[in-house]
Amino acid sequence: MAGLRELAASFVVPGPSGVAIRDRLRHLTAEDEKVLRLVGDHLGALASRDLKVRCAAGLGHDSEQWAERKRALSEESSSRWAGSITKASHDQWALARRGQLAHIHSLRAGIETITYRLSLPVGEKGSKKAPGGYRSRREYFAKSRRLHVLEDRLKAVRADREAGRVCVVQGGEGLLNTRHHLEQAQLTEEQWRTRWQAGRRFLQADGESGKRFGNETLRVTPNGEISLKLPAPLAHLANAPHGRYVLAARVSFAHRGEQWADRVAANRAVAYRIHEDVVRGRWYLTASWTVPAVQTVPLEAARARGVVGVDTNADHLAAWRLDRHGNPVGRPLRFGYDLSGTADHRDAQVRHALIRLLHWAERHGLAIAVEDLDFTAEKTREKHGRRKKFRNLISGMPVSRLRARLVSMAAELGITIVAVDPAYTSRWGAEHWQKPLTTRTRKPTRHDAAAVAIARRALGHPIRRRTAPPRTHQSDGCGHRTVQAGPVASGREGNRPRIPGPRTRSMSPDTARTRSTRTSKTVRDARSDQAWVQGSLLSH
Repeated sequence: MAGLRELAASFVVPGPSGVAIRDRLRHLTAEDEKVLRLVGDHLGALASRDLKVRCAAGLGHDSEQWAERKRALSEESSSRWAGSITKASHDQWALARRGQLAHIHSLRAGIETITYRLSLPVGEKGSKKAPGGYRSRREYFAKSRRLHVLEDRLKAVRADREAGRVCVVQGGEGLLNTRHHLEQAQLTEEQWRTRWQAGRRFLQADGESGKRFGNETLRVTPNGEISLKLPAPLAHLANAPHGRYVLAARVSFAHRGEQWADRVAANRAVAYRIHEDVVRGRWYLTASWTVPAVQTVPLEAARARGVVGVDTNADHLAAWRLDRHGNPVGRPLRFGYDLSGTADHRDAQVRHALIRLLHWAERHGLAIAVEDLDFTAEKTREKHGRRKKFRNLISGMPVSRLRARLVSMAAELGITIVAVDPAYTSRWGAEHWQKPLTTRTRKPTRHDAAAVAIARRALGHPIRRRTAPPRTHQSDGCGHRTVQAGPVASGREGNRPRIPGPRTRSMSPDTARTRSTRTSKTVRDARSDQAWVQGSLLSH
């Protein structure tokens, strides 16, 4: 095990902490859409202003400033709308801080890589563990300039982080930059303006336990009636008592509808969000609430009946079932998906692949073992250089989305998810398991072998196998040499130690010798202290 990094222990992934469901608002009237846009635009302007105040406060923000912001917003909306806006601003600022820290780590990784390669002579070849020098003087000069650029960026980002400054765009930075590239996005200025206004609207309200139907601001009754509390400047648009507006649309959640109805009937907190899909011309309502932490089973209990090892790839999931002893059972399975097209299409493809995987695991009552992947530091161009295809490959893998979907969907079916360290699974799987599992009717791929390696690591078994001996030595009194060695055994891939004694199938190694040692037939090998022994003659 010398030269290999220390492997992290496998663990059972905890279940989700929240639930979100969505339904389309059908049969909205023109007046309903007009009111929703007016309320969303008004609250969106307040949210943008509050976000600016929150970002300006930086690290010096405290509870008193939070209360002051809420009082200022309550005058133009309501106390509950103000509470939702201030909480959303604080969450967005915290998210920007986490992104800022990730950006610092990425810059530091790039600077370390360039500094190391610049210290090597031009043209020096690298190894599997460390990159070599740059190929030419031209590339060396270009990277030395880029090093100064990254150092300046790192200095500026660190200064912003110490001062508590963040960069946040209400509506999304990607949509903002699209304004300067309308031809490439195939949008007109009017279409972009419509999307920009829809992205900056604010129509979300946090739930409140003990209040009627779990939410006083955006209220949904058990029969699907939706009403919202209008802000003070728009109270004249109300069509119901107490300054409320009731929409003509009704909702009925097909997924988790019974859970939602139970919470609403018990007046438990439910948060709602209304948003418009300008591309399709549709309105949607999203309901969300927190759930108690799911009690995870012990790791040994998850291993009791075996696991399903799953290897995540750019276009499919490779899965193979292993029993609790670490032996592959049956044939490998492949669950494919297509990640081209829109984000909704990609998300649907991932869900469809996971549904088939989970139903298969549920039928056999098995846990699922996956790699604890994190490509945040693996897809920089400083590490992989000109390998653009590989960078695009790992950037396109839906790691975070697939992990979140898998955990939430598995929790509903009662399936345990075990996360393992991803180190060396693909390499050792192909080296030790692909060829032994190949038959005339079964041709496993590297990904199938990686799934076996992942499952064995989840079960606590070593991945690497000892080198197989010649066929004439594979069956003897000491057993097969392909028996598994311990994970920390020294020389685990070497030859089996010599055991004294006869090595025949009819006699065990511990049997006492009954014959005297014979003298070598050559004079050079003969020893002076040995004597010839005459055996007894056979009787006729």
